[in-house]
Amino acid sequence: MVEHCSPLDSIFSSLADPTRRDILRRVSRHELSINEVAAPYDLTLAAISKHLMVLEHAKLISKRRAGKQHFIAISPPAFKQASQFLRHYQEVWEERLDRLQDLLAKK
Repeated sequence: MVEHCSPLDSIFSSLADPTRRDILRRVSRHELSINEVAAPYDLTLAAISKHLMVLEHAKLISKRRAGKQHFIAISPPAFKQASQFLRHYQEVWEERLDRLQDLLAKK
């Protein structure tokens, strides 16, 4: 059994949770304070903080402090890494679908 946790493992594990995906969707538009992140959810600030820690560990978000407030923003490099990983499989499936289309066109 593999015991390490690669950056991709952290990214995809983070993306597996619908609350975290929604947080990412919201902070992708513009930076939000932690209170703004928490507002739409029926969760405690502690629970939101745990979600943010998971996202930060995966490097999907960055935090910035201004005075007493913390602001959350999306961090594109991790998304690029995940996208590059998935691109390989996209190419494999596109090639297979192209071959299937060619095969069906010959019939």
